[in-house]
Amino acid sequence: MKEIVETIILNLVDNKQDVEVKEVQGEKSIVYEVKVANEDMGRVIGKQGKLAKSIRTVIKSIGAREHKKVTVEFID
Repeated sequence: MKEIVETIILNLVDNKQDVEVKEVQGEKSIVYEVKVANEDMGRVIGKQGKLAKSIRTVIKSIGAREHKKVTVEFID
C-alpha cells in the first residue's frame, strides 16, 4: 500500500526528491505520514482539501479489503 501512496503523491508534485512517505504500523491500523516540499503542499491538498480527502478515501478503501484501518496524514 505504501507504493500506491508514493505513486499518487509523486504524480502530483514537482519536487519528487523531497517526497517522503513513512509507514507507521499499529496492531489494527496503519498511518502513512506524507511529507512534501512546502511549495508542493498546495498541490497535494488541493482546493478546500478535496484532493487530500480523495487520496484518503482511496487508501481507506484499499485498507478495508485487508481489514485494516488506514489513515494518511500530510506533515509540514
